[in-house]
Amino acid sequence: MTIRTILVDDEPLAIQGLQLRLEAHDDIEIIATASNGREGIRQIKTHKPDLVFLDIQMPGFDGFSVISGMMDVEPPLFVFVTAYADHAVKAFEAEAVDYLVKPVDEDRLASTLERVRERLSEKNAAEKAEKLQEALAEHAPQAAEEIAEGSSDAPSANRYEQVINIRDQGQIFRVDVGDIERIDAAGDYMCIQTGDNTLILRETMKDLEKRLDPRHFQRVHRSTIVNLDQVKQVKPHTNGECFLVLGSGAEVKVSRSYRDVVARFVH
Repeated sequence: MTIRTILVDDEPLAIQGLQLRLEAHDDIEIIATASNGREGIRQIKTHKPDLVFLDIQMPGFDGFSVISGMMDVEPPLFVFVTAYADHAVKAFEAEAVDYLVKPVDEDRLASTLERVRERLSEKNAAEKAEKLQEALAEHAPQAAEEIAEGSSDAPSANRYEQVINIRDQGQIFRVDVGDIERIDAAGDYMCIQTGDNTLILRETMKDLEKRLDPRHFQRVHRSTIVNLDQVKQVKPHTNGECFLVLGSGAEVKVSRSYRDVVARFVH
């Protein structure tokens, strides 16, 4: 799959440098460049690229203004490229795929492109499934209805988070959900435990549960969610409760009201 790409930066040398680095990636096709935000918006709306590398500080329309200018169209994936690392928090809040600091490191760029490929692959799979459903609805409505009924209760992997961005102590941490061992609630804050680190996320447990795949993450207590893939041992308790021993050695109590839920996943 070719990734149609536009570069937007007011520094010609920055565009040239990024073009040279992108030449090493055969699936990247640079279809246009722009030297300011207004021109960037025009190029994006004209060419409808898959990906845009976008500078933040530009005269007139800055990078965030460019993203705001995409409200009336389906936006591409954005990667911010800037000389100022202090914009990272706002960049991720704008749902950019990644944030690169000039001069762009080749290994860091390669990692970013892998993330872009994953996002596009997920998007394409979802679009193909939707088109298939539309075709079935038109030509074989009964089959479409049966498929919809059969899949209505099955969780879709694409709808759940694979990486969670956590703003903690003025920094953005990108945490792979598979590395999360457990999540403990503290009011409107969630303590994300990765075994060797604890990060604080301002979000309710109810909202966070919706973002996590229930095939892997289950609530085992009123204030605790556990990654079932991290469970190494189940220890029964005398009062009908039990404890889960996680990969780090931590033990988590499973209250009686949640024990049956966990039993379906832990054998």
